[in-house]
Amino acid sequence: MVAETPTLPLLTPYKMGKFNLSHRIVLAPLTRQRSYDNVPQPHAVLYYSQRATKGGLLISEATGVSDTAQGYLHAPGIWTREQVEAWKPIVDAVHAKGGIFFCQIWHVGRVSNSGFQPDGQAPVSSTDKPISSQVEGMEFTPPRRLRTDEIPQIVNDFRIAARNAIEAGFDGVEIHGAHGYLIDQFMKDQVNDRTDQYGGSLENRCRFALEVVGAVVDEIGADRVGIRLSPYANYGQAGDSNPGALGLYMVESLNKYGILFCHMVEPRMKTVGERVESPHSLLPMRKAFNGTFIVAGGYDREEGNKAIAENYSDLVAYGRVFLANPDLPRRFELDAPLNKYDRRTFYTTDPVIGYTDYPFLESTA
Repeated sequence: MVAETPTLPLLTPYKMGKFNLSHRIVLAPLTRQRSYDNVPQPHAVLYYSQRATKGGLLISEATGVSDTAQGYLHAPGIWTREQVEAWKPIVDAVHAKGGIFFCQIWHVGRVSNSGFQPDGQAPVSSTDKPISSQVEGMEFTPPRRLRTDEIPQIVNDFRIAARNAIEAGFDGVEIHGAHGYLIDQFMKDQVNDRTDQYGGSLENRCRFALEVVGAVVDEIGADRVGIRLSPYANYGQAGDSNPGALGLYMVESLNKYGILFCHMVEPRMKTVGERVESPHSLLPMRKAFNGTFIVAGGYDREEGNKAIAENYSDLVAYGRVFLANPDLPRRFELDAPLNKYDRRTFYTTDPVIGYTDYPFLESTA
């Protein structure tokens, strides 16, 4: 008998709820700022379909749930009829290649300025504390603290966005509860200084996040819902004094809703960009969560294989290297060299450069 070549752990199949994945490599959500006037564009058809594989999971760039949710130029939304219609051919192109496509829905909260807001109003948040300095050249307007009676409306915006995503053809949604945006602003005690039922205790700070989860689950079904969390991160000056307890409380609470997956960012990715050494691990959250667990945060091929082999995670999300290598699963399979990403073109508005012009293996051979 001829010994079979062992399959890479990242390239083994996996059943995620009703979805049959052919490998464990996930396209992480990546803001690309090429959706002019918040409407997805035809060039996104090529971008996403380039990265789609049969049985591969893709998560869309963060997509606004309302006109108050925006904080970045040319980020897509899914709150208008025009936006829903514009997403349809993009989703169809991913499905034509056999891919599974989830829409990441978000609200930036205070990571915004009045120029992005309807009628030039202040951005809304859990707090009225501003982000103190310019981050990555952005100007932030001091936010307005949401009144208790306004919060159900924001929850409803997420619910409608989820419904719209399903109408656009997406297989499900990932709620963006990470990286210092609105949901994270409620969860983290460095930001949340409320005295109502949404502030103070861990339970109160997580209430808004779980209300969003509940509303989205009621609207489209738990089997179509995931969430992204970054308890250890400090993006947008949203840190927490006890991130381990926060992460554990959230996954244990999420189990009650039976959602499909929890996508968590490694403690080593404290801020945007590069990795730092961290003594912390997501293993307690991994063990406590009942659904599919996805990790993200500067993984390479070797680390991804190790994470799967050691049962540290079910799936591994790749961002920058998937952006630069549209055929990443194939390259990992062959252990082929990777294209280097060009950070300068991550957020340009060009419909081709740094977007759909990264070469495939075949064209570089």
